[in-house]
Amino acid sequence: MENQFPNVLKFKPPNIPGGLVLRGVLAVVALAVLFSAWFTIDPEEAGLVLRFGKYVRTVPPGLHLKLPSPIEAVVKVPVERQLKEEFGFRTEGTSGSRRTYSQQDLSAESLMLTGDLNVAVVEWTAQYRVRDPYKYLFKVRNVQKTFRDMNETVMREVVGDRSVNEVLTVGRQEVAAEVEKQLQVLCDQYENGIKVEQIVLQDVNPPDAVKPSFNEVNQAQQEREKLINQARADYNQIIPRAKGQAQQAIEQAEGFATDRVNRARGDAELFIRVHAAYQRAPEVTRRRMYLETMSQIYPKVKKKVVLDEKMRGILPLLPVAGAEVKP
Repeated sequence: MENQFPNVLKFKPPNIPGGLVLRGVLAVVALAVLFSAWFTIDPEEAGLVLRFGKYVRTVPPGLHLKLPSPIEAVVKVPVERQLKEEFGFRTEGTSGSRRTYSQQDLSAESLMLTGDLNVAVVEWTAQYRVRDPYKYLFKVRNVQKTFRDMNETVMREVVGDRSVNEVLTVGRQEVAAEVEKQLQVLCDQYENGIKVEQIVLQDVNPPDAVKPSFNEVNQAQQEREKLINQARADYNQIIPRAKGQAQQAIEQAEGFATDRVNRARGDAELFIRVHAAYQRAPEVTRRRMYLETMSQIYPKVKKKVVLDEKMRGILPLLPVAGAEVKP
């Protein structure tokens, strides 16, 4: 029995009504319009709606509708996210707790001339937010590159007004604060819609070619500061003690002088009063003075011998052992 194959020349496509095809095309177009008419803005973003490329409105986070593409388009700008630009280095990624950095030569943006005609390698980051998304997109062409150029200009100006020691050591915080202030003023003048959050000096070093010599100078300066601080510590320890001892001696002398003067005045006043009492009653005063004197002398005498005034023979009454004899 021979195999029978259909005659492809006589094949005809199935009869599909034209209305069904049209409805299918319209359904696809309607779905495309529907999907392009609604959009979602994330919580940290703001959406700028453009109609034929012209700004129309800004929409907040959430679900919104617009005219279908290509009539209206949406540009999303992260207004709540902190953005960062790096200068002098580039972070390529993070693996665990370690970061990997690019090995490309970026000395053109980090090599700077200081005010005392020295050279320093300054690496820093600029952290910022988009404060006005409209200005960020439409006021400045290529806003990211412009912002980087502004960073380099301000940093070079601030570093150029200071010595290399200030930039490398104690003046780093002051440099960062001054750059942040001037950069914000420049952003406001350019109306780029950027709010500068913080300027962080990551690393400030002398160039590798002069780093050993600079380290030696640094060590010498640190040694000098150490000796100066030790001398000041000794000064602060010895001088106040000497001043205290001198003040103590002065106060003791003043106290002794005051005591002697007061005693002398008291003795003089006592003599005057005794003399006046003696003039009024000589016998009584003489006896009282005698008794007062004896009351001061007798307690200091170790052995006492009391004799009768009328007694004529003294030797028989004196004991051989030296004991005290009383009448």
